[in-house]
Amino acid sequence: MKPETAKFLRSRFREYYLEESLEAPPSLEKREWGFILFDDMPKFVMRRHKSFLTRSELIDYVRTSVPAHAYHSAALYERPGAPSMREKGWLGADLIFDLDADHLRNAPTSYNEMLDLVKVETEKLLDFLLDDFGFAEEDVRVVFSGGRGYHIHVRDPQVLDLGSGERREIVDYLSGRGLDINRFISEGQAEGDFGVETAGVIRCSPADSAGWGKRVNRSMITFVEQMRALEEKEAVKVLSSVEGIGRRNAFKFRQSLMRYDILERIRNGESLDLFRGSSKVWKPLIEGYLEEGGVHLGFSRDLESGETDEPVTTDVKRLIRFPLSLHGGTGLRVTPLSVEGLESFEPLRDAVVFGSRPVGVCLRTPFELEMQGESFDLDEGPAELPLYAAVFLTARKVAELGKALD
Repeated sequence: MKPETAKFLRSRFREYYLEESLEAPPSLEKREWGFILFDDMPKFVMRRHKSFLTRSELIDYVRTSVPAHAYHSAALYERPGAPSMREKGWLGADLIFDLDADHLRNAPTSYNEMLDLVKVETEKLLDFLLDDFGFAEEDVRVVFSGGRGYHIHVRDPQVLDLGSGERREIVDYLSGRGLDINRFISEGQAEGDFGVETAGVIRCSPADSAGWGKRVNRSMITFVEQMRALEEKEAVKVLSSVEGIGRRNAFKFRQSLMRYDILERIRNGESLDLFRGSSKVWKPLIEGYLEEGGVHLGFSRDLESGETDEPVTTDVKRLIRFPLSLHGGTGLRVTPLSVEGLESFEPLRDAVVFGSRPVGVCLRTPFELEMQGESFDLDEGPAELPLYAAVFLTARKVAELGKALD
């Protein structure tokens, strides 16, 4: 990034911070803070082990130093400003979840599509937290990261003292790690061709089950409804594509799904042995859901070395982005949301804080962008763009300020 570009971004960020009424997190005085400043660029230097006693002290620092990135700890400390973690005196930590497109399999390369996909994953996580864990909505805060995902802050007193091991158990539950397919297949008596036989009998957990049992039931209902809605030929094709099923079983299975009582049998947790060998079909379907039905959570990235290690949720000394600050890699606002507000939230509309006065930039490469309801199909080289788009592209290092790259 050219010095002129960094200066341009710093000036725009400063304008924002001078006007924005920043909110301090709960227990401000017990949290550690960390900042990456424009003044240190192009070096990536984390200035951490800072603490503030009051909101006005925090705001004064931000307005004076103008950080490209601002973070505070999920943890509370006796001495948050102490120079080493050992000296700080850990008191507890919020339960934090980081959902980032980097951690999603087959994530699209389009920034807009990437944000849409990670939003779906965030909604899935919220369903787990509110339904399975029973957290109250007022204790759960959703925050758009300003980058490629969302952060969830759970501030229920019951989670404050949880250690890394206990938080890892929560991660394992949410991700479905270690779930055994045999929880959904019970050995029982079934009527066979030569009398009563012992066989693997599929008994889906009933609809009123707790936790994953209810989720498996719901997924099976949805799948059956989808297969019934398809033409037989198409349904058989879809079923045959699942490893371990085969065309013959797929055909028989599709026919059995047309039974009038199939949905009721699933809801009630009754036997789903609809034909001899039907367990060979249900099993891969349930295994597929268990693999995909969990939440794909982010891993902790050392903000200085860039190395990825343990899940963010288990890192009880994690720094998380300061809500209402700006993300130095996009210029978008780190936007706090209510649980209900997530559905209608559009990052490239609602997290944009800059105006539309024209700014000249020079692109390093062709780039497509949809922002503030406008579509930009940009070629390499000079272009005149609205301020909000110029900030976004220069922050992402796709463009430099001015008409030339050098």
